[in-house]
Parts: sequence; C-alpha cells; structure tokens
Amino acid sequence: MTDIRDLTVGVLGGTGAQGKGLAIRWAKAGLKVIIGSRSADRADLAAKEIVEIAGGDVRGADNSDCAADSDVVLVAVPWDGHGDLLASLRDQLAGKIVIDCVNPLGFDKQGPFALPVAEGSAAQQAEILLPESKVTAAFHHVSAVLLADLTVSEVDMDVLVLGDDREATDTVRELAELVPGFRGVYGGRLRNAHQVEAFTANLIAVNRRYKTHAGLKITGV
Repeated sequence: MTDIRDLTVGVLGGTGAQGKGLAIRWAKAGLKVIIGSRSADRADLAAKEIVEIAGGDVRGADNSDCAADSDVVLVAVPWDGHGDLLASLRDQLAGKIVIDCVNPLGFDKQGPFALPVAEGSAAQQAEILLPESKVTAAFHHVSAVLLADLTVSEVDMDVLVLGDDREATDTVRELAELVPGFRGVYGGRLRNAHQVEAFTANLIAVNRRYKTHAGLKITGV
C-alpha cells in the first residue's frame, strides 16, 4: 500500500468552509493538497490563503484538473451541484478513492432537516455516477470552524467512515487521523450513509442551541 503521506489529496469545493478546513489540516500534516473550484483563479486564491495559514504544498486548479491530478478526492460541494459535477468528472475520478462528505439538507423556520435523495444518500448517488471509483463517505460531522483555527491543537472527535472497499475505508481512516484529535472509525457499508448524512441536521441544532461546535464520539471502541 502507498504510504498515506505520499498521496496527493484533491478537495472539490475547497474554497468552501468545510473543504478549506480539512485542506488546512492536511497541509499542516505535510500532505500535497490541490484545491478544486469551478474557477481556477478562485482556487488559486484559496490555496494561497491556506499556505499562509498552514504552510505546506497547496495549489489551486479547476475541478477537472484537481480530480485528474489527485490520488484521493474529497467531495465537499453544495448538494444542489453534487450530481452534475460528479457526472462530469467520471473519467478523471476513475480508479481513485472518492470521499463524499456532502450533506443533503434543507433549512426553514424550524431549522435544518434532511432532504430526500432518490438514490438513498449523496454517497450512493456518487457511487452510481462513479462506477469505476472507490466511493466512501466521511467527514460529515466535523467542525469547519475548529479545523480552520490552528490555535485549536486537537479537534477531539470521531470520524465515521463508510464504504464497501476495505482498503479504501482504511485509507480514509488514516487520512482522518492526520488531523490531531480525530479518530477514524469504520461506520458500515455505503448503503448506511443516509442516516449519517441526515444526522448532521441534529448536530446543527445542537450547535445552535448550545452555541458550540459539537462532534461525535463512539464509545467502547
């Protein structure tokens, strides 16, 4: 197996809060990171900001080049553009580990709620659209605020990793554990991703009520 630190990680949606937060921590850990965006110029700007914060080897690219030049690709894009983007990157993502962290959520006066997904979940939609990729699901419940703040030395939470390929889920768990305080925990097959994605709505409600950045901890493991 390739050493985890030799991998280049691409972040589709790396200009957004969650993608940028994870990119900061991976850059700090010494990984090569490529920030992807619809605009290469916007991706370059985000990459420069990350280097200023965390140092490391980070560059920007449009989404197509980001997917093509990376070994592992995190999908951290808005739900409403998820399907179209992945369908357009099928060839570039073939044979690669894809980590889907997209949460299909809606918001109204009562707060956040899970949206229905025809395929079952965002991760299952990705699996259908990317039949030649090793699709996993992870990083749904991590705090973008804590990730981006390097004065927080450890982000104390568990990261559930789902997928049908053992080697792929093991790799994603290792990527999670490059973030100080994170622990990667296998969370089941990809068909179980719906409730993991949907639970993000509950965590947002917790955070709003208690004015915190709550995460998950799995006991007994």
